[in-house]
Amino acid sequence: VIVNIGTSMAGSISNTAAPVTSSLSKLQSLNGLFAIYKKQGPTSANVLNTLKEALLKEAGVQNPNPRKRKKQSLKIGHGGTLDSAASGLLVVGVGNGTKMLSTMLAGSKKYVAVGELGKATDTLDATGSVILEKDFEHITKLDFEEKLKAFTGDIMQVPPLYSALKKDGQRLSVMLKKGHKVEAKPARPVTVYNLTLQEFKPPLFTLDIECGGGFYVRSLVDDLGKALSSCAHVKELIRTKQGQFTLEEHALYEEKWTLAHILRSLQPCSHSEQGPDCTKPAEANT
Repeated sequence: VIVNIGTSMAGSISNTAAPVTSSLSKLQSLNGLFAIYKKQGPTSANVLNTLKEALLKEAGVQNPNPRKRKKQSLKIGHGGTLDSAASGLLVVGVGNGTKMLSTMLAGSKKYVAVGELGKATDTLDATGSVILEKDFEHITKLDFEEKLKAFTGDIMQVPPLYSALKKDGQRLSVMLKKGHKVEAKPARPVTVYNLTLQEFKPPLFTLDIECGGGFYVRSLVDDLGKALSSCAHVKELIRTKQGQFTLEEHALYEEKWTLAHILRSLQPCSHSEQGPDCTKPAEANT
């Protein structure tokens, strides 16, 4: 899984130099982790750029371009890609906090997924084209719950072709969109700590999932459909927890992407010789 760590800042500082310099230096002195809400639609990288732009603008930077690199930088990154069609919790590292993101990637995550039986898509979610339709009337709630047992614990999983994984430095999803032929990545070990069926209203079903790093909910739903002698894709996906951060308690919504709100909810990191050390997150009061 790729962590996007942007280091950038652009534009000139306006004439009201003193307050601008002060809020900018405050922003650049931030070290830690916090969580934001990612809406459905944009990529995780785009959300990060929007956040960076909002913070630089608030600090008085004129026409900030979050993608351009300049001497003064705001070091920011996220702790694991959330598909553009998905919404929910995105953990953000700032300053030394970016060094903690690999820990967030490997840690536990929770999702709520709504799947649809009877239709498979090329992307394994609702953004793709339907490539297969199969009957699902034979599937009972009991069948479904029985099959879930095979997908709990330490399992092998093949990542989706449309993913943030890279080959020769290029994202597989980008290569596919350019018309390149892409081979499936080999199956890899992943961990599912908890998997429960919350609702079963065929063709729709809702799953609660707690998993480790490198796990793809889209692959799970696709594999489940096949195991039930049908097919399925993800209709809706929400990340509700990552590490110690929860959507309910910690996620800052876009209107709260300000220095004051981030300072209030930041899990600070001090960087020692042993590496960055972060304390428990404060509540974001969203």
